Amino acid sequence: MDPLMSRGHATDHQTTLALSRSTKRVLVALRGALIQAVPAALGIVLVVFILLQCVPGDVVDVMASQSGSASAETMAWLRAEYGLDQPVLTQFWNYLWHLAHLSLGYSPRFGTDVTTLILGRLSDTLLLMILAQALALLVGIGFGIIMAVWANKWPDRLLTLVNLLLYSLPGFWIGLLVLLLFSVQLNWLPSGGNQTIGAHLSTGAALLDKLKHALLPVLALSSYFIAIYARLTRSALLDVADQDFIRTARAKGLTPWRIVIRHMLRCALTPVTTVAGLYFGNLLGGAAVIETVFSWPGLGSLAMEAIVARDFNVVLGILLLSAFMVVIVNVLVDVLQSLIDPRMEGRG
Repeated sequence: MDPLMSRGHATDHQTTLALSRSTKRVLVALRGALIQAVPAALGIVLVVFILLQCVPGDVVDVMASQSGSASAETMAWLRAEYGLDQPVLTQFWNYLWHLAHLSLGYSPRFGTDVTTLILGRLSDTLLLMILAQALALLVGIGFGIIMAVWANKWPDRLLTLVNLLLYSLPGFWIGLLVLLLFSVQLNWLPSGGNQTIGAHLSTGAALLDKLKHALLPVLALSSYFIAIYARLTRSALLDVADQDFIRTARAKGLTPWRIVIRHMLRCALTPVTTVAGLYFGNLLGGAAVIETVFSWPGLGSLAMEAIVARDFNVVLGILLLSAFMVVIVNVLVDVLQSLIDPRMEGRG
């Protein structure tokens, strides 16, 4: 047989084995995630359901107060209509029954199905979170690299001070500051919402308009995580700086930047991605506050409206979706780590 053909077959075989191992890794991670997600979701539903039952009043009380007047008969009829007059255990069983049929129930406050309501707001929240996470990773890792290359020198000290400020100031406070500067004083960016009201824009112009509205919320939401990823990247790079393969690279005469980018950064990305997955829930919680500050119509502002209105079906639906999103992100992080560092492949 031709040696070139034999070598090609060997390469194809190795590629097939690598793909099969990656596929197996993904399937194992998904199976583990499902095993963890189901009891976690049931636990979340049970705990939150009990806590919400301890809150005084219900959605009918809020609807009656907003209407200005309502008879006792009307309120009793509404509670019977929405199943709020039943015992707590019966209500909980009914909610689980709806979940088993892939339904999150009905929202009396918004007058629509909870699933439809949440899906209508999900894309805007995901846009904020994805952009904020991308910005935090890009800037944080960049800061960390600069701090590691110039460790204990003035760039390191300056960025350490910047990170300390970003870490210490709450996201909503930074949001108010950038809102005051870029929207009120300079009038460069819109102060709230997710689109220009009344503007009939083409697809491309509408996307740019949404990104323009999202810029300030993304800056506010990513500030805390920039500091986290920068400090973690610096620490991880300095931890591997004295290892043998780095000393060998220095002996070959490679520049410090090339050593960091090509040899050290890959080792540093593993803890950064791990923390990024762990902090995804914090990112989701921070989005709720930032959406309120900037009047961004996402899941966070919807949750706040639902809590004020005592619309517990919406609150439970958002919490369930958030829990599953956290599980899925951590599965993706696990798969990503196996691609970044092949040594993770064999670890269970």
